[in-house]
Amino acid sequence: MMADIANRYVLLALIATLGTGVVGFADDYLKLTRKNSKGLSPRSKLLGQFLVALVVALALYYQPRFSTEIAVPFIKTFHFDLGPFYIPFAMLVIVCTSNAVNLTDGLDGLAIGPVMVAAGTYAVIAYVTGHLKLAEYLQIPYVAGVGELSVFCAAVVAAGLGFLWYNAYPAQMFMGDVGSLSLGAAIGVVAVMTKNEILLIIVGGVFVMEALSVIFQVVSYKVRRKRVFLMAPIHHHYELKGWKEPQIIVRFWILSFICAVVGLSTLKLR
Repeated sequence: MMADIANRYVLLALIATLGTGVVGFADDYLKLTRKNSKGLSPRSKLLGQFLVALVVALALYYQPRFSTEIAVPFIKTFHFDLGPFYIPFAMLVIVCTSNAVNLTDGLDGLAIGPVMVAAGTYAVIAYVTGHLKLAEYLQIPYVAGVGELSVFCAAVVAAGLGFLWYNAYPAQMFMGDVGSLSLGAAIGVVAVMTKNEILLIIVGGVFVMEALSVIFQVVSYKVRRKRVFLMAPIHHHYELKGWKEPQIIVRFWILSFICAVVGLSTLKLR
């Protein structure tokens, strides 16, 4: 790995990735070897994710000079400080991103495409955030040492390309929870450490769309006894509407590229 392995941000990114990967592995292990189709219970899975996220959030909070302020895209002069509430906020970003990628992983190659796009986008963001002069010029938060995460993000992209070779439709290899939970956590923790947490809503627009479709479906059915979509997550909705699987995958990839471009534009736009 070309990144400085002793860099605190790289270490925390690896902890988040490996920790959530262990949770995902346990879930996959139960499904495959114990003939337990349900795997870990939702409560156990969430508990494991939150414990990993808590370790990372606490380490960041007590990191000297690490800001607990939140930046708002397109409004660079507006910041608000969460103080100690930054800990649960950071945990939510990491866990929600981890689960959103997990929900997106439902078709061959569907999740890994947006994951690589988001990772590539945050590689750029990490570099400029860790570069004092560029951060000052772009009027974005400067975080000393966080530039090393650009190498970490590049590694995610490279690994994703290798995986996509076998995961492309029709897939010969599947991501499973061990992959989706860890990759989602990796993106979430980079967003937190680069101080671009809210920007993740834009950059990870496909993941947000998938997660919201499940939330709307569940809430609508419980409240109104009616479904908003034919099936959730939303990629299954389009399947049932007659779209071919490669058509859905490529169009979702296109959406992820558009989201990435919009996200990167916030670096310059004020």
